[in-house]
Amino acid sequence: MDKYKGKYRNESARHPTWDYANAGLYFITICTRDRKHFFGEINLGKMELSDIGKIAKQEWLKTFEMRPDMNLWMGEFVVMPDHFHAVIGIGKNEFNTQNTSRPNKFGPQSKNLASIIRGFKIGVTTNARKTNPDFAWQSLYHDRIIRNEKSHLAISNYIENNVRNWKKDKLN
Repeated sequence: MDKYKGKYRNESARHPTWDYANAGLYFITICTRDRKHFFGEINLGKMELSDIGKIAKQEWLKTFEMRPDMNLWMGEFVVMPDHFHAVIGIGKNEFNTQNTSRPNKFGPQSKNLASIIRGFKIGVTTNARKTNPDFAWQSLYHDRIIRNEKSHLAISNYIENNVRNWKKDKLN
């Protein structure tokens, strides 16, 4: 048994045998540090984006323009006061068709979901800190591999109704 396991590294939520460069759909959630409301507020059932919320939305849209070689697909997304939800598709491309048996690994990540999230977070952070030097993300993010149409529909509905259900959120 590894006496250091979990001591210096958070356990990964990533699927251990899945290559996150694989073509597929992914549901992601990224939270601000301490769930601070950097992105705006919900008033009368409508999300009113702050300047940093507008930056987050703009950076997400840029994600797809900046990576045409990855054949990305933008699904539903929503910027909430303290977090961001999105469905993103990675299509077949030159980076995921050569070797499909690579398991998920720690270390440098490129041309996969982790590199997309890292680029998005860096873009938001760099621009947000011009407005508010205290802006920060939680270090990790949550992802789920969307395996079928039923799951995709349920997640899409969840994202679309997230603003409307804000008052029911136990972390709100």
